Amino acid sequence: MNGFESQGDLKRKRGRGKWIALVVVLILLTAVGSFYAGTVAAFTIPRLSGVNSNYKGLEDYKNVEGFNKLFQIREALYKYYDGPIDDNVLVEGAIKGMTSSLNDPYTVFMNKKEFYDFSEKNEGEYVGLGIQVGVKDDKITVILPFEGSPADKAGILPGDVILKVNDTDVTGKDIDKAVSIMKGNDKVEVKLSLFRENKGNFDVAVKRDTIKLVTVKGEMMDNNIGYISISMFDEHTTDNFNKTLKNLKSKGMKALILDLRDNPGGLLKSSVEISSNFIPKNKVIVSTIDKNKKEERLNSLGGNAQGLPLVVLINEYTASASEIVSGAIRDYKVGTLVGTKTFGKGVVQSVLSGSDGTALKVTISKYYTPNGENIHHTGIAPDIEVKYPDELREKIYKRSDDPQFNKALEVIKEKLK
Repeated sequence: MNGFESQGDLKRKRGRGKWIALVVVLILLTAVGSFYAGTVAAFTIPRLSGVNSNYKGLEDYKNVEGFNKLFQIREALYKYYDGPIDDNVLVEGAIKGMTSSLNDPYTVFMNKKEFYDFSEKNEGEYVGLGIQVGVKDDKITVILPFEGSPADKAGILPGDVILKVNDTDVTGKDIDKAVSIMKGNDKVEVKLSLFRENKGNFDVAVKRDTIKLVTVKGEMMDNNIGYISISMFDEHTTDNFNKTLKNLKSKGMKALILDLRDNPGGLLKSSVEISSNFIPKNKVIVSTIDKNKKEERLNSLGGNAQGLPLVVLINEYTASASEIVSGAIRDYKVGTLVGTKTFGKGVVQSVLSGSDGTALKVTISKYYTPNGENIHHTGIAPDIEVKYPDELREKIYKRSDDPQFNKALEVIKEKLK
């Protein structure tokens, strides 16, 4: 008899049978593709027809014998653990353990609440702190506090590292857990323990509120130079960008500064649509290659800003979908990149949604710029490097003091001569 086995009563044995059924269902789901690809995740691609045929099927486990240790531990818990046990919680923990073992912060299992929160944020409104985070050097790093949000009002800055949420330690692999704690329907305070260069560790209490995302802002400046900033790529970004672009052109815009600084990314579809405005129709904007070397090319749809003098502002928090836009503009030489090297997220995720409201967000491929470069962990270097001084980050923003913007303005004026 194995050391983990229990001589539990009939009731517990029956419970074990139920739990085995749950785990078998889990294996079936992950093996034969009962999940389908959704379209709400960062970097989603057209729906998958099913998980590819190289999966580990039940035949590889001889009726789940390969998971025997899992059942042994469960039996031992029922025999010895002095406290309540919920099989559904155990199964969820086992699934989360599988994804966590991959050491990929972008591959996570989401329970119903987590998936609801995830989907809600991509739809443009949610209750939370108003903070966009990413993983850098295995640390949860603030990419952007949304303007006017509770996080912004609390003085949280891009580059701040989140060490704890409500006194719970978090690292890069816990990013979805951290986001889940920060968000919620109740407008209550959330305690964040942060680290900031030149300041060290400090705590801040931030009260949740309704966050209405305005992802596109535009204005006409002197000399008929347009300015558009995109804070992230959600379901409404393309329409709002096109409206803003059309409005500026109707006012006589002759050149454009596109600001992608502190943009954490978002929907792949939106990044391709926005890039299309500047890239000739049918030219490759981005290609993806999966584990089976299958390549998919996403081409320009064409647009009405081709040939428009263009400067793109980027920085170390320009990530993911915004790097796709930056990479296409750089490779086709239709604009000049000004700022600092980008974040470096060159992998694609898709959301596999379960019928029970849960989902698996999984890295399915790497993406490549039109010139065939994968920028994961390396980023995209600007054509003209201009750093933003640390001392300015803690001050109230003034465009006149922004060296990156001022350089972009100088470059765009030269293009108009």
